[in-house]
Amino acid sequence: MSDPEIGAMSAIAGALHDLEEGAQGRVLRWAAERYGVTLSSPATRNGLKGASEPEEEVDRASDEETTAEAPKFEHFAELFHAAAPKTDVDRALVAGYWFQAILGNAYFQSAALNKELKNLGHGLKNVTESLKYNQEKKPARVIQLRKMGNSRQGRKQYKLTHEGLVYVQRLIGTES
Repeated sequence: MSDPEIGAMSAIAGALHDLEEGAQGRVLRWAAERYGVTLSSPATRNGLKGASEPEEEVDRASDEETTAEAPKFEHFAELFHAAAPKTDVDRALVAGYWFQAILGNAYFQSAALNKELKNLGHGLKNVTESLKYNQEKKPARVIQLRKMGNSRQGRKQYKLTHEGLVYVQRLIGTES
């Protein structure tokens, strides 16, 4: 049995595929208005924020302000090149920024970060340690939202804080 929601997403993706970015935005805004859906920011794109991911209003507002200013990068390699991170700690942040600010995901997992970095030839020796270092910074640049599984190697979900987003924006030269 097919999922009608997946079918609708596939149809939308197909319809938007050949349109330029500006046209895609106009079509999506029209559809949202037509069906009474509120689009608030890139951070809520892809439906990843929801009832299962509660957040304080303050966090959401600061993330919206930061991601609204994010430059457009079509590929992770472009972002990585613009940021030119020198350390594994910074490479982890830049990859997290890709998933959160550019792709609009509400959270990311360390394995996905390292996969993108490995594709560029910059895989991290220990991505979890790099993220942990960013968590321990004052103020923290990354927070852990959840751990799935009981083992030490359980999958963890992370999110860049406002400070983490601003830090990467400084690296790419877009801090306002």
